[in-house]
Order: sequence, then structure tokens, then C-alpha cells
Amino acid sequence: MADDTETDLRKALESNEIEPFFQPIVELRSGLLTGFEVLARWHHPRRGIILPDEFIPLAEKAGLNGLLTGYLLRSVFAVAHNIPEHLTLSVNISLTQLSDRSLPRHIRHAAEHANFPLSRLILEITESDLVGDTEHAYLIANELKEQGSGLALDDFGTGYSSLRHLQALPFDELKVDASFIRSMTHARESRKIAAAVIGLGNSLDLITVAEGIEHQTHADMLLWLGCERGQGWLYGRPIPSHELPNFLAAKAIHPASELRPAYAETTMPLRLEAFPAQRLAQLHAIYDGVPVGLCFLDRNLRYISVNKRLAEMNHLPVASHLGRTMADVLPLWFPEFEPYLRRALAGEAITDLESSRPNPLLSGQFSTYLISYQPARDEVNEVIGISVAVVDITQRKCAEQALAESEDHYRHAVELNPQVPWTAKPDGMVLDVSQRWERLTGITKQESLGEGWLQVLHPDDVQPTLAAWRESVRTGCPIDVEYRIRRIDGLWRWMRARAAPRRDLHGNIIRWYGTLEDIDDHKNDTEALRHSESLLQAVFNAVPVGIVIADAPDGRIVMSNPRADTILRRPILPCRNIDDYRASGALNTEGRRLEAHEYPLARAIMHGETTEQVEVLYDLPDGSRAWVGLSAAPIRDQNEKVVGGVVAIQDIDAVKREKQKMLDLASELKKELEAHV
Repeated sequence: MADDTETDLRKALESNEIEPFFQPIVELRSGLLTGFEVLARWHHPRRGIILPDEFIPLAEKAGLNGLLTGYLLRSVFAVAHNIPEHLTLSVNISLTQLSDRSLPRHIRHAAEHANFPLSRLILEITESDLVGDTEHAYLIANELKEQGSGLALDDFGTGYSSLRHLQALPFDELKVDASFIRSMTHARESRKIAAAVIGLGNSLDLITVAEGIEHQTHADMLLWLGCERGQGWLYGRPIPSHELPNFLAAKAIHPASELRPAYAETTMPLRLEAFPAQRLAQLHAIYDGVPVGLCFLDRNLRYISVNKRLAEMNHLPVASHLGRTMADVLPLWFPEFEPYLRRALAGEAITDLESSRPNPLLSGQFSTYLISYQPARDEVNEVIGISVAVVDITQRKCAEQALAESEDHYRHAVELNPQVPWTAKPDGMVLDVSQRWERLTGITKQESLGEGWLQVLHPDDVQPTLAAWRESVRTGCPIDVEYRIRRIDGLWRWMRARAAPRRDLHGNIIRWYGTLEDIDDHKNDTEALRHSESLLQAVFNAVPVGIVIADAPDGRIVMSNPRADTILRRPILPCRNIDDYRASGALNTEGRRLEAHEYPLARAIMHGETTEQVEVLYDLPDGSRAWVGLSAAPIRDQNEKVVGGVVAIQDIDAVKREKQKMLDLASELKKELEAHV
């Protein structure tokens, strides 16, 4: 019967009845496909599908194992062009093949013939195959590694497990046998073995691959234990090569984060057996390096572990905590903490517990801490102790206090400010306004947001104000606009609104900041002043005396009235010097020419002298002369400094000439009388 089976096997190889099947291997954390394990299937004409467990030993006994592996590799390499280049292919190597010195050469030739890169090939060596001629197996395995193939140690833990194998051979992967995976959810021993194998692989920088994953629970636990990759019916059964394109196109592998149930992370107990030596060292580094005080208390409230930061907070060495109760370590503060600790032992999580205590290093100052007590549970969900976390928030509390004081100062400053601050979004919608607005108008802040503030504007001012505001929002230019609002007492008041945008680094407006100022009194005063100025201007223009105002010390004209133009027969232009209007040959009543410093204005601005009227004979533009009367007075500022002068000009030409005529007539009469006497 055995001979018939061997004969059938030879015929099967000749007639291509041995076919490679491909089982997907995925990354547990992401669910991404990383490769396939190649499994041989025999399509027997009478018995149907025969699995490798039956015909591989037969092939080894008949000396057909090398022929079988060569045929299988050629078939795999031939269909590899349908598989993406980043995916690997794993093939099992038997004990017989591992003893064949020609194996590396046959694999290399087959790969070169199919143009298949050996870096994508992973050769799986069963641990039990290394028990025999290990030295010979080591030589062949190293040669396979040197020519580019990866090596995986398969079924670790099921045979004569020896760390010497891992040390001597350049393995890349360590595979956890399916027998441990299938029973790990209900057998604690299997879970411990799986955790130990995974931890060993991680500590040796080997990729760990779990076989036989059939349920999501297996995947969740393996991921939590630190396993990197997995294969099994959960991710797909072995498929023939002609089904590969459809499988790859369907993207049937989902991310592990989508498949993992929500309760997984909360129901899995944290056990030290889950962490390999390397991960445990990393956790210890984190435990001592974080700026948070951490410790673990047992049910008797004794310190089992404590990190350096918590020891510093307690101002004691780490050794002074271990094995002692909290009551012994912190006798003054234990009564404050004990009720919360008892509640944590009863299963209640205590968070955000704030506590202050005097700082022994800084007299008169206190330190503030934020404390959390988290119950720790074992595999049967019983509380076995308390995980304590302590955060020093002293600086934060000081900052919060300073901020509160600053906000209080700011709030008072805003409330006392006669102006009403407000802010708006980039689109112009009002975002916030001071409480003074409500006291001023009677409408609430909420009612004023957006464009609600327009409801208190005078009807005549709404459209002009809104148009100006929208133009500023469009252009980004500051706004300065005046409008009337109806106060809470029903009166209308003039207000002045000003705002400017705040921009980000790219020049985009992110907020408008503005103020509202009551200018009603100022506006009324301005109107009254304008009215007074109008009256004074009317008087200034109507007086029958010419008036010229000049500044000091250069005598430049500031303003003049029309009467001055009429008297001097010429326009008096502002900003011209008064000297421009002096007659070069002007004579005073004594008949002598006046020097520049003798004119009334010169005496007023140079010496601060108020002059009496001086009669001057002026040269007029038409060549004639006319008599004018000049008088001047200085203009002083609040410090009595002379800053200008005012000149009064009177037309005395007719009076002066009539008087002269009367004098001339009297003189002639006198001469006639004297002649008759």
C-alpha cells in the first residue's frame, strides 16, 4: 500500500497534482497584508485533497522531498508576478532538505530562472529539525541567509526548545505555534507560553508571527502581548494561485483597530508576563522619567513601587518608601488621604483630588498637588492594590491665581473706562461687547451680537453707518464713524465708533477690535463754538475799523477783515508780512518818515506795547496818498509770552484833510486881519 502511495506521489509530481496554496499573513496592529505562507496541497484523483501532514513524511521517506520542494518553489516563483512586490512568501524547509548541501544552489537557480528576488523569500525551519546534525544545519541555514533569503524559526516551543538555536542562527522571525494560540483564551498556561515566546522574540529584535488565529479575541490578546504579525482563518484560509488576483483586489483584510472590540483594552488585565525584558526596561525608564509622581500600594497600603519624582515630592529617598505604609511615610497627611484610599480599595476610581501642603524647603510657601487613585485588578477582577498618580500643579495654581487677578484688574479697568470696547468677527458680525453697552442702551449683550446693535441707532444713521462698516470689512481699512444711539433714558446721544483689524502672519483678518465713545457733549460744545465763531466772524467783518492780526516775531499776517482791504485800497493776503503793506515813503503827522521799528505792530510784537493811534500818510496803489490811523496791541499766550499782535486801521484821510483845510483857512484869516491893523 505504501509503495502504491509512493508511486502515486511520483506520478503526482509529473502530472502537476501538487499545487501551492497561499495563506495571508497580516500586521496585527494595522491589519495590512505583509505576505503569504505557501502550503502544498495534493489533488489526488481518488482521495481528493491530501494535506502536507500526510504526504510530506512520505516524500521524505521516498527521497522525493527535494524534488517536491523544487517543484513547489518553481510554481511559487512562476505566479509571484501576480503578487505585489512588497509582500513576502514563506516556504517550509524540512529536515531532509536542511541536510542537503545543494539546497541553497537549487533555490538560487530557481529564483534566477523566474527573476524572483530572494529578499522576498522567507524559509521556515521547524525547531525540531535542528535537534540532529545541528552544525550541518547551521552551515546550510547561514548560506541561505547570505544569499538573501529570510529565515523563520517555526513552531517554537513545541519541540526541544533551545536558546542556542536562536543564538547560533541568523533568524529574522519567530513563529508561535497554533496550539498555544487556540487555547490561550481559556488556558492560562498557554497564554503565559505565548507571552514568553513573544517577549523573547521582541527582546532579540525578531519579528513575531502567531499561527492559527481563528477569532478576534486571539488577535486582540496577541496584539496586547506585543505580537507583530499573524495568520489564520480570521484573515483568510489558504487559497490556490488562481484566486490570488481576486483576493488582492477585494482587500479583504481590515485594520485591526476596526476589528478590535471596544471592551478589549478595559477587560485585559495588566500582567508582567505580557512584557518582555526590553519592554519592561522601557517601562521602567518611563516610570522613573515622567514628571508625574507614581507609586503602587498593596491592599495594606504599603509602597510596593515608587518612582523618583514621587520620592522628590515627599522629600524622602525611594528606599524610605518601599515596604512601609503610607501612614508611616506621610503621618501628617495620611488622615486626609485615607478615606479616598479606602474607596479606591473598594473599587472606586478617584481622580482630580487637589491637596495643598507646606513646602519644607520654602518657608511660608505651599505646594499644591493633583492626586488620582486608580484601583488595580487581577485576572478575576479583584482589587489587588492602588495605582497612585501625583502631579505638582503649584506653578499652575500660581499662574491661575495671577491670571484671575489680572482678569479682575482688566475687568475693573474696562468697567471704569468711559469707552465701550467691542470685538467683531472677520465678516463684521459683532462677537462681544462690554457690559457698559447694556447699561448705556438697555439692550443685553446677547441682543447686540451680530447686527443686533443697529436697533438702537437713529434711523437716519443706520444706512450710512452700515455702509461705512461694510466698506471697512471689505477693504480691511480702519473705521472711524459717528452716529446717534438711543440711551436707556430715551435720549439720543452722539457716539464715535472706531475699530481696526488684527491680522495673522499671512495678513488675513482674524478679529476686529473697536471702542465706542460718547461724544455728545463734545459735539455740542463744538457746535456752540462754531456758532460763537460765526458770530465773532460776523462782528469781525462788520466793524468799521480795519483789523489785521499777525503772529510774532516775524509779523506774518494771520487774518484780516474786509474793512482793512478797503482802507488800504488793496487785498490783505494771509501769510504775507505786514511790511509788504507799509508805504515806503510814509510820513507821520510830524512830517518825518517812520522807521520799521516805529510802526505800532512792531512795537506790539517786539516790546509788548499797546500803542496809541499814530497818524500816517500812506502811499496808495494809484500813486496818491491817504491818511490812516494805526494802533496796535500785543497777543499773549497763557504764559504771558507775546505770540502776535493786532493792528487797528482807521480811515482818517477825509477828517485829516478837512481839519487841514480849516487850519489853512484860519491861517489866511489871521494874516488878513494883521494886514488891516
